[in-house]
Amino acid sequence: MAEAEQKKVAFRIKELREEKGLSQEDAARMLDISRSAVSQIENNERGISSMELAVFSRIFQVSTDYILGLEENPEIVLPKETGHAQKQGMRISIPQVKLDKFKQVLLYLLERCAGKPNIGETVLYKLLYFIDFNYYETYEEQLTGATYIKNKYGPTPVQFIKIIDQMKNDGEIKAIKDQYYDYPQKRYIPLKKADLTKLKASEKDIIDQVINQLSDKTAAEISEYSHEDIPWKATGDKEKIDYELVFYRAPAYSVRSYPEEDSHGI
Repeated sequence: MAEAEQKKVAFRIKELREEKGLSQEDAARMLDISRSAVSQIENNERGISSMELAVFSRIFQVSTDYILGLEENPEIVLPKETGHAQKQGMRISIPQVKLDKFKQVLLYLLERCAGKPNIGETVLYKLLYFIDFNYYETYEEQLTGATYIKNKYGPTPVQFIKIIDQMKNDGEIKAIKDQYYDYPQKRYIPLKKADLTKLKASEKDIIDQVINQLSDKTAAEISEYSHEDIPWKATGDKEKIDYELVFYRAPAYSVRSYPEEDSHGI
């Protein structure tokens, strides 16, 4: 690659990283290299390997050709919607709601937490996000399969409102308007118990772990907490959050122990 072209590649990588709101430390963690190595790439002090190029493409959701300057405009790379998760090689996330599973998870969550004054709709969104993404990181398969998008206040399950409306019509939950520290709050009360026979022990364990860790946080606290999770940080505003990004999480958020050679799936 010519020096001028390599310089453009270095500039484009820095530009894309900053657009995603990622620090050099975040990028280094995803690539399993040092922060100084990322700095060297961005300052055109060293080249970029094909493996690093592929990971940058995934992180930034643009084609490798765009990073290399072979395309004028970025081609957005979206998560695949079909197929089955592979046991080896590249994992494929399949956001596809398992309607009854989502309902049972929500009912169990409300059964455990609805009495807490902080558990409004915003907190529920984040609890469901961490349940789904922690389960995916741990077992490499979907729990509810809900699709989450990046909103200002954190991850939001896009199917939530429709499912809630259906559950209200079926007499499974009721919605109430409340206040929490002078802020309006929408709360949900379960009218029936979750059918625990429809939740695997591994699923219930993850739900319980998230409840124990996060259910006492206020909406502001849990939103701020979710903003430091790599799947949220690496996603553009209003874009769908790719489940695969859990494999690039910082140690403070990761729920899985990775062998040294595994490098979070890279």
